[in-house]
Amino acid sequence: MTISAKTLKSKSEAQQKLVASELRKLRIKAEMSQDELAQRAGIDRKTINRIENGHFSPTLDTITRLSLVLKIAPGALLGSGRSAKK
Repeated sequence: MTISAKTLKSKSEAQQKLVASELRKLRIKAEMSQDELAQRAGIDRKTINRIENGHFSPTLDTITRLSLVLKIAPGALLGSGRSAKK
């Protein structure tokens, strides 16, 4: 079974929207501004903004940094809904 480029693009865009939504929701729940989250994670604020607006797919390193600051499991940004216990 092969997956078409159109299907991959569609799935990628859907995942990007999910990450955008989850990051915004979790950041707001943590009562942090984009600037505060960016500073704590060592990431540029513009990158946070681009992720939250669905214009950028974060790398694994970025997901890890964000999850550490937000005190969540990295999978929570991917929509798994499991929070890390700390």
